[in-house]
Amino acid sequence: MQKLQNKKALITGAARGIGRAIAERLKEEGADIVITDIDDEALHQTGYELDLETHILDVSKESDWLEVSKKYPYIDILVNNAGITGFENGIRAQDPENTSLDDWCKVHAVNLDGTFMGCRYAIGAMKEKGTGSIINISSRSGMVGIAGAAAYASSKAAIRNHSKSVALYCARQGWKIRCNSIHPAAIMTLMWDAMLPQGEGREAAIDAFVKDTPLRRFGEVSEVAALTAMLANDESGYITGAEFTIDGGLLAGSAAAPG
Repeated sequence: MQKLQNKKALITGAARGIGRAIAERLKEEGADIVITDIDDEALHQTGYELDLETHILDVSKESDWLEVSKKYPYIDILVNNAGITGFENGIRAQDPENTSLDDWCKVHAVNLDGTFMGCRYAIGAMKEKGTGSIINISSRSGMVGIAGAAAYASSKAAIRNHSKSVALYCARQGWKIRCNSIHPAAIMTLMWDAMLPQGEGREAAIDAFVKDTPLRRFGEVSEVAALTAMLANDESGYITGAEFTIDGGLLAGSAAAPG
């Protein structure tokens, strides 16, 4: 049964990876979807392949969000998925001692400022109807410290907390606008695939990476998409201000090898 029929959804960072998988799943559930991204070529390729409306959006720019609000004044679902790690242009210092202020600000501008402006837009686009679902994609790194990626961890932790502030604000206004955060750990995307060796040694590298994960594997983008779809539909109407880890049990406690 399509649980998102007659729902309008906007998804950021949807040209590839988790964002694309979320778009596919919400489309299967019947939603009318707009996918956005800063990568023009990849976005339009995805839009063509999935037969979805596209809109170029740099989530760190307020002017871009103003254009979105004019073009799409009413939505039912917003997925704030766009994000960067800080390593997109190569390996560089991202630890607390050596990170440059410029690098720190760039990561927060996309991850945190982008989520803030997305939530602000969604509230305005949902409050007339009085219902809606805002889903912010944070990270396992928003639950724990990451010594070598301080800006990324900080930005994702702030998304976790801001989601709760948005949830409380909307509830106090008497709106049924919900806001929740999802915290994936290592999900197999093109980014991870590129960092793993191809051919001989690949399986050993994967095994070494997930050895401390109780389920002993990478997550799949479809699993993040399934959780997003659940939070998007009205059956989750009593869930707001909550956080959902999807990490193979990594944060449950100590590692537990399969029996």
